[in-house]
Amino acid sequence: MGVDLGAPNFDHTLEELGLLAQTAGMQPIERVTCKRRAPDAALFIGSGKADEIKILASQVGATEVLFDQSLSPAQQRNLERHLELPVNDRTLLILEIFAQRARSHEGKLQVELARLQYLSTRLVRRWSHLERQTGGAGVRGGPGEKQIELDKRMIGESIKRTKERLSKVKKQRQTQRRQRERRNSFNISLVGYTNAGKSTLFNALAKAKAYAADQLFATLDTTTRQLYLGDANRSVALSDTVGFIRDLPHGLVDAFAATLQEAADADLLLHVVDAANPNYLEQIEQVQRVLEEIGAAGVSQILVFNKLDTLEKSRWPLQLSDMFEIKDAFSDSVKRVQRVFVSARTGDGLPDLRQLLVQHAAMRLTGDTLPSLEVVD
Repeated sequence: MGVDLGAPNFDHTLEELGLLAQTAGMQPIERVTCKRRAPDAALFIGSGKADEIKILASQVGATEVLFDQSLSPAQQRNLERHLELPVNDRTLLILEIFAQRARSHEGKLQVELARLQYLSTRLVRRWSHLERQTGGAGVRGGPGEKQIELDKRMIGESIKRTKERLSKVKKQRQTQRRQRERRNSFNISLVGYTNAGKSTLFNALAKAKAYAADQLFATLDTTTRQLYLGDANRSVALSDTVGFIRDLPHGLVDAFAATLQEAADADLLLHVVDAANPNYLEQIEQVQRVLEEIGAAGVSQILVFNKLDTLEKSRWPLQLSDMFEIKDAFSDSVKRVQRVFVSARTGDGLPDLRQLLVQHAAMRLTGDTLPSLEVVD
C-alpha cells in the first residue's frame, strides 16, 4: 500500500516495496495506491480506502498488509482493528530483512538495537487489550498498565546493554583505524544504493569471495581486503559497506554508526550506481543524504556507474570516463565528480577505474591534497 502525499520520490508502482517484501520472504499479491494531501491521523489512509483494502484483501486471500510509508503506533493499531489483519510498515520490513541478513557479531548487535528501539514505541499496541481491564479495589488501571511498565523497563535495559556492547565494538574499530593511519594506508570504501552491485565490484577489484546476489541488502557486514595497485606499487584497503535505500530508518542509521564510520573515515568513496536503473538520479540523491547524515559528504568520491553489461550497446556512453554533476542533498549547489562506467561482472571499464584509484593513491603517497568535491555556482 502506497500513499502519494506529493513527495517527488513516490513510487507509483510500489516496485521497491515489492522487492523488499520478496527479500523478507513474502509474496506480494496485490498493490494499491491512493493520493492524499496529508495522512489521516487515525488510519493514515482514511476509512473509505481502508474499507476498500479490507474487501480486496478478503478477495485475494491476503494475510498481511504492508505500507510503503512509516506508520505511527496508533495508526498501526487502528488499521489492524479495522482490517482485521496484521499491518506492518516499510520500517519494520527493512528491520526484518536486516535481522535475517546480519552475520557478524557487530551486525547482529546493530540490528538488535534498532529492533528494540522500534519495538519500544509499539508497546501500547501490544498490551492495549489488558489496559481495558480494571484493577482491584482502590487501584486505578489494570494489569495491562503494569505489563507495559515491565516491558518498557526490560526493553530499556536491553537497549542499554546493547549500546554498551556496540560501544566496545566501536572502540575496536577505532583502534584498527588508528593502526591503518600509522601505516599510512589509503582507505577506500564502497557506498551506494542497495543492489547497485557493490559486493560484485568488491570481488572483481580485490579478488575476494564476498557474498553477492541480485537482491536487496545482500551484504550488511563491512568487509575489508587489501587491493594491490601495480602502477602505484602499493596496496590500499578496500571496504564493502551496507547499502542505502530510500527512507532508511533513522534507527538503522544510528545503529549502524560503527559500520558506516568506515565511509566517513575513508580517503576515497567509490559511489556505486546501477546505471540500468531508470531512477538512478533519485538513488544518487538518497545516498548523498545518508553520507551527509554520517559526516561523509566531504570525502572525495568517484561515481562508478555499474552494470554496463545490462545496457543495450546503443545506450553505451561514448567514453567510459568523464565528469558528472550531482545535486547537493540539502542545498541548491551542484558538485562535479569523476565518473566511470564499468561492468563488475564482465570487467568492462575496470582498467579505467583502477587507473583513477592509482592517481588518488599516488597523490596520497606524495602528500598532495586529494581533490574535494567541486561546487559549481
